[in-house]
Amino acid sequence: MGRFKSNKKGRVNVKPIVKKNQANVDHVTGDKIPKSFVFSRMKLPGPVRQLQMDLRKLMLPYTALSLKEKKRNTLRDFLNVSGPMGVTHFLMLAKTASALSLRVARTPQGPTLTFKIHQYSLASDIAQSQLRPRCPQDLFKSPPLIVLSGFGSQELHLKLATIMFQNIFPAIDINTVKLSTCQRLVLLNYNKDTKLIDFRHYSIRLQPVGVSRRIRKFVQNHQVPDLRNLQDVSDFVTKAGYGSESEGDEEAATVTLSSDLGRVNRSSTKSAVKLQEIGPRMTMQLVKVEEGLCSGGIIFSEYGKSC
Repeated sequence: MGRFKSNKKGRVNVKPIVKKNQANVDHVTGDKIPKSFVFSRMKLPGPVRQLQMDLRKLMLPYTALSLKEKKRNTLRDFLNVSGPMGVTHFLMLAKTASALSLRVARTPQGPTLTFKIHQYSLASDIAQSQLRPRCPQDLFKSPPLIVLSGFGSQELHLKLATIMFQNIFPAIDINTVKLSTCQRLVLLNYNKDTKLIDFRHYSIRLQPVGVSRRIRKFVQNHQVPDLRNLQDVSDFVTKAGYGSESEGDEEAATVTLSSDLGRVNRSSTKSAVKLQEIGPRMTMQLVKVEEGLCSGGIIFSEYGKSC
């Protein structure tokens, strides 16, 4: 992606950042891979500015992480450079005295979905609440998977929300996808009673079933264990507290791998699927759908008439 800088005339210049081996075309659909800009056209308070940065990290690797916007930049400025850079979606945060909102728009002609954010937690808040936060260096090298729950309604605005979120990340082919690229998951759950959407972002990891944490760490890290207090090396495996407990043996949470993944998850063996929240977390409500890019006819409005 690229980095924006504004010149004295208020126009936007693009300073491209070339990433090696980054594909531009989806091998599943043949379409261009969806890319995004996450920005705001107003000054944001500190916590909301950090939420914007968290959303940029979530959208990696197909987004502009170091995007620099200026107050005088207009929506047209961003739109003018989105085409040459292959940007397909805008995510725009806005904060007023009464509400915090997120607009998700398809470029260049819309539609635009406006969500009111009722509550949010930053990625740092999620990490501080966990005993063992997990964020490996290569976690953001591949885009996340997306799972939508509760969006099966026939209402037009929910159908549009489903299409928007399904197309904001690259499609995957379950027959050819590499398991090593499936490291994150974005979950959106719609509650038809409250009309609220729970937005969650998780990391995905696999653990071999029936293998203790000590043995797993030993295989992964190739570190010689401390055996000074043991009578025999077999005690490292059999002694209570070492090899007697294994994690994630529940049948409902296990999968059989079709290929090797790492040092301990081997092909044709069962591994437990573990999800760990990494944030950001949001509770939001769809309040408006516009035909165009932040303009045009109102397809849906939670508070007024729609066309």
